[in-house]
Amino acid sequence: MQSFAKRVSAAFSFAAASAAVAACAPQASAVSAGPPAIAGLSRVAAGGAPYRSDSKKKIQHVVIIMQENRSFDNLFQGYPGANTVPAGKNSLGQTIQLQPVPLEAAYGLDHRFETFVAACNGTGSLPGTNCQMNGFDKEDVEGKDPPPNPQYGYVPASESLLYFEMAKQYVLGDNMFTSHIDASFVSHQYIIAGQANSAVDLPTSDWGCGGNGADTVETLTQNRTIGPNEAPCFNSPTIGSELDAKGLPWRYYAAPATDAGYIWSAYQAITPIYNGPDWTNDVITPPSQILQDVGNGELAAVTWVTPLYEESDHSGAGGKIGPQWVASVVNAIGESKFWDSTVIFVMWDEWGGWYDHVAPPHLDYDGLGFRVPLLVISPYAKENYVSHVQYEHGSILRYIEDNFGLAQLAASDKRAKSPAKDCLDLKQAPRAFTPFQTDMKPGDFIYAPRDIRPPDEE
Repeated sequence: MQSFAKRVSAAFSFAAASAAVAACAPQASAVSAGPPAIAGLSRVAAGGAPYRSDSKKKIQHVVIIMQENRSFDNLFQGYPGANTVPAGKNSLGQTIQLQPVPLEAAYGLDHRFETFVAACNGTGSLPGTNCQMNGFDKEDVEGKDPPPNPQYGYVPASESLLYFEMAKQYVLGDNMFTSHIDASFVSHQYIIAGQANSAVDLPTSDWGCGGNGADTVETLTQNRTIGPNEAPCFNSPTIGSELDAKGLPWRYYAAPATDAGYIWSAYQAITPIYNGPDWTNDVITPPSQILQDVGNGELAAVTWVTPLYEESDHSGAGGKIGPQWVASVVNAIGESKFWDSTVIFVMWDEWGGWYDHVAPPHLDYDGLGFRVPLLVISPYAKENYVSHVQYEHGSILRYIEDNFGLAQLAASDKRAKSPAKDCLDLKQAPRAFTPFQTDMKPGDFIYAPRDIRPPDEE
């Protein structure tokens, strides 16, 4: 395979430019005065009153917290009642014990389309074939000090504790797959549009409509072969555009263009959003603004929350505060007036190269991809329950569509099962929220210094 570092360097050229700009600017204090006021935020509700789409609906707010690059076996290893294994096969037929690898490990793993095929040991690319799940040792490794068999790892229980506690209080889905078979650009399109315009892998440079016109991304054919390149700027219908048409408010919290994590700002690749008023009114930076908005009594009907790089759980990021970040967002909503009318989905965008033992069903040219965790948190969620129902990215869209009366967008949300039936019990009285104990406080995220490092992989 081509050098991992060479393949991704062009994709993150914007970060190098940002660093140059920052170097020329006056040096800022590590603690800022706080984020500026956000234009259009009052559209959430007149006078700051909580939004209500339909007074008869128990769920008025859906929040999707999207983290990065973890397989189920990697992040929830050994969770009681969940389908995990302590060892896996490699391409030589050897049994490899999964080893503890901390979130802050300095190495990352490849997870492109070609890597999916390699991890399947060549079989997953052909229609009607099942992934053998024994080629993970063929994945490229990039970064510092990888151990032997670096793909075969799990997050130590001491670092995944907050996620385990969320699962114990609410619902953990252990049969959740990505609706696609490769990396983050495509993944983040699926969670807003149910598809990615046949795109596969990474754009050449800019990840959306803000490039110089020369940016392209490869496409995937119906036979899972690489097709012609296209511009990474689409006119796809999205959940956001459907909510706009119904007069329902939405928000997408993401890093600004100058910071690490901007690549996960999915609406930058949707032309009518990027070039329209939604880009100013509904795409909100930085992500930590969600903590202040909820505290100020503002929460939209549908909200996406993406992280900064260090908060993302992304391997190779050098940080371990992802669980603290997620718990802080969950606590903010749980302790607010919105708790009794909210469901929170915590999910990971794709497998990140980490071993998993469950073969993904082959449903179409682009899916399904490898298994990832799903947490369903709500006052109506079942308690300490593991859902074994097959879900995918499209399942989250299907829930939003069913709840708010929106049309289905693409194949993934048309075929997917909603988590409503197996994970929620709307007949039960809303359960009181018990805050998760965190070492970090909301201000640690709100006033954190900027992070303009380029993510080192997809």
